[in-house]
Amino acid sequence: MPWREWIRTVEVEPSLYAADFARLGEQIEVLLRAGVEIFHFDVGDGHFVPPITMGPIVLESISPIVHRGGGVLDCHLMVEEPQRHFEAIAEAGGDSVTFHYEAVEDVAAVVRAARAHGLQVGLAFKPETTPEAVAEAAESVDIVLCMSIEPGYSGQPFMPEALPRIRRVRELLPPAVHVQVDGGIGPQNAREVRGAGATLLVAATAIFHQDDLARAYRRLAEAAG
Repeated sequence: MPWREWIRTVEVEPSLYAADFARLGEQIEVLLRAGVEIFHFDVGDGHFVPPITMGPIVLESISPIVHRGGGVLDCHLMVEEPQRHFEAIAEAGGDSVTFHYEAVEDVAAVVRAARAHGLQVGLAFKPETTPEAVAEAAESVDIVLCMSIEPGYSGQPFMPEALPRIRRVRELLPPAVHVQVDGGIGPQNAREVRGAGATLLVAATAIFHQDDLARAYRRLAEAAG
């Protein structure tokens, strides 16, 4: 199923990196009942970003829960040589992979490798990378992820300078390519980020560090409009 069928008008994606791993399945089920359709799954390799995060073993354990509840798993690969992981991600139940512009030399070849495994494809870029460079390489992808923090750690504050980058990349991309934003998203800035052109808002601590996950998600979705 393509990205355009996953997106209603705007989607808030809970980032599982911030979840309580002792209660991961339970928290996913709470959010599915609250209306979540897309979950963000961060993979860090300890090289492209300092932390080592989740991998295919965790993905395999949660994908049946997500899919049974009608959701999908959007896997953000903060890794070197992302194409080495596509087969394992697909076999573990991932639905889409987003790799970093800065991590590869031939974007088009990596996109083809992902699609060969039946995956939807996104292209992410760090704060120091220009929207122009990414947009030039992004014609064959489904989404573009504009990082509004330095990738690797959740809980960082939103970078205000991300807003003009979001607007600019939205201007440059074809209408069919959606803009995703990851980092520091909360009720206080969700509407502004949406207004800049994003239709996919990734939220970590704004959901998982709250007492009532369902309420936190709904509040954020309402704030995004």
